[in-house]
Amino acid sequence: MQPSPPVVPRSRFALYLDLIRWDRPAGWLVLLWPTLSGLWVAAGGFPGWHLLAVFVLGTVLMRSAGCCVNDVADRAFDRHVKRTAQRPVTTGAVSVREALLVAAVLALLAFALVLTTSTAAVLCSVPALLVTIFYPYTKRFFAMPQAVLGVAFSFGIVMAFAAVQGQVPAAAWLLWFGNLFWVLAYDTEYAMVDRDDDLRIGIQTSAITLGRFDVAAITAFYLIFLAIWAWVLAPYALGTPFYVALGLALAQVVWHWSLIRTRSREGCFKAFRENHWLGCTLFAGIVLGYALKS
Repeated sequence: MQPSPPVVPRSRFALYLDLIRWDRPAGWLVLLWPTLSGLWVAAGGFPGWHLLAVFVLGTVLMRSAGCCVNDVADRAFDRHVKRTAQRPVTTGAVSVREALLVAAVLALLAFALVLTTSTAAVLCSVPALLVTIFYPYTKRFFAMPQAVLGVAFSFGIVMAFAAVQGQVPAAAWLLWFGNLFWVLAYDTEYAMVDRDDDLRIGIQTSAITLGRFDVAAITAFYLIFLAIWAWVLAPYALGTPFYVALGLALAQVVWHWSLIRTRSREGCFKAFRENHWLGCTLFAGIVLGYALKS
């Protein structure tokens, strides 16, 4: 019998990459596309390389910081869920203090980027950060914590308008509100993956709250999101590219329904992971709409 090879300890850098989910970009892509969409609409087209860099880097940094905070808040629960049991904070490979320090550094870097924009954007970043920190703890008492995540994940739109225009018009808040329903849709799909484990350990999620109406509700959330965005963006006259993008997004909603209708873990997880394509499609329609107008 051959002896087992020695276990090589992972470097701190590798553990930090695991902590911020660097190998799973779907999490920051679903944040990025609506933020960039808001940026393009606020600027009436290409916003310039400075703002583009600020919001791309800021999105990645804040999502990474949010992962650190989430793992610290959920460390007692994650060890009982197969999908999350090997996260660095849960296993003890990264200490709570260390994870919070990483989160603080990432958040400060993101804040430094925002400081290069406008006072209005800086002011908007404060509630965005507070909601991000508060979200993980809502799983203990709120029946739909995914709605709180939607508030946090949609703030990039508001901040984009604030950075470009120095104010937040009604259109920005309406896009923010519509995007909240997209977050509800894809994060409920995500919650469906862990529903059995969450029921056992007592965590609140929208997948549990919605029960047998989960698939219908997710479909409705997608449609509300697309309807609100179509209504808000109609006056901007983005033309054929945007409406083609809307049609393709609707086709993806049907595809997601087909993935989740049997409620299999594999189908629900795939639906969640592929959601960024829906956001990418809408963003592409907005970009092309403005490009053809100019």
